[in-house]
Amino acid sequence: MNPTDKVDDLLAKAGAQWRAGQPSAPEPDLDRIVQSKRPRRWVPVLAAASVAAIAAGLVLLPDAKEPAVAPPVSPASAATTDATPGTDSGKAEDLLVRNGDKVTADGVVIAVPGKDPVLCADLAQTAIGYPPGKEPAPSCPASFAVKLVGLDLDKLSNPTTTKGVRSGTAHLVGVWSNRTITVQEQGPMPTSKPDPYVEEPVPCAAPAGGWQSKPSNIGSQTMIKWLDARANQVTGPAVLYPKGRSRNAPVVVRIGVAHGDLDEFRREIAKVYEGNLCVVRARFSRTDVDQLQAALTPVFDQQLGLSGSGGPGLSDDGFTVSLLVLDEKVRAALVPIGLDKLTLRPKVKPLR
Repeated sequence: MNPTDKVDDLLAKAGAQWRAGQPSAPEPDLDRIVQSKRPRRWVPVLAAASVAAIAAGLVLLPDAKEPAVAPPVSPASAATTDATPGTDSGKAEDLLVRNGDKVTADGVVIAVPGKDPVLCADLAQTAIGYPPGKEPAPSCPASFAVKLVGLDLDKLSNPTTTKGVRSGTAHLVGVWSNRTITVQEQGPMPTSKPDPYVEEPVPCAAPAGGWQSKPSNIGSQTMIKWLDARANQVTGPAVLYPKGRSRNAPVVVRIGVAHGDLDEFRREIAKVYEGNLCVVRARFSRTDVDQLQAALTPVFDQQLGLSGSGGPGLSDDGFTVSLLVLDEKVRAALVPIGLDKLTLRPKVKPLR
């Protein structure tokens, strides 16, 4: 059993215990039972750190709303979240980095005395609270680090020094060669305001008379077992709010169907489901996502700088993979899985 399996087992047990302790009710709290998107099985590279963090408790992530490890992140590393749009097979070549290419990268820089400073990938952190002055010095595993030549440490943003190790954030432009960036331009990381929250629209036409406020049995054991039995066909469920989230506003349960005839699926689910329903075509089923994660596990084990992966929602955004850089070696490892199935989010990107 690998560390990721332990995380899944702990989360599964916690979920089962939670469900067992919930009282029955004619109108279940759908916000607690289902999620606005298909849960992402996000797998951090530092799985052992995630196991340690479980001791601190389970939380609900704002995006996936799935019980998961939520390690604390320093202000510097929090600013490094890569929001670069993903790619499909037609765009993967645009992200490929070769020796001699001009590249750009934003992120955390770590400078250990006597060593070249490095740009580090975004990694999971253990949920340990250290007393002031007892924090460990920042570090970066070699497989997630890019050596920096010509960096000016005095120009780092958010600079800190811990046990003699300097760190901070930077926006870098330079030339790539064998896991090294020769810095040509350096400045603060760009800042962006988060997009305002917008309720996700229902992708199905409303029935005659519009969506009505009525109970749903999506959280019942009957529906949970029914959908689980069709894991190789469906994704979801997800709850949408066409008229806002007031107490008596209608809710619509959306289910994605990756395989099979949609009309036939609607007829079959109508025999067991009660409530507003929206059935749409999806790209991946639950089983598809599990198979992609299994195919990626050996690639993670190769220490190629992959830092996380997660299943898609109902959109066609692909299975997300966060990585340090897409070079020829990483590309060769991902091609057998299918680049058309993956949304790549590299830390280091080429400037064409």
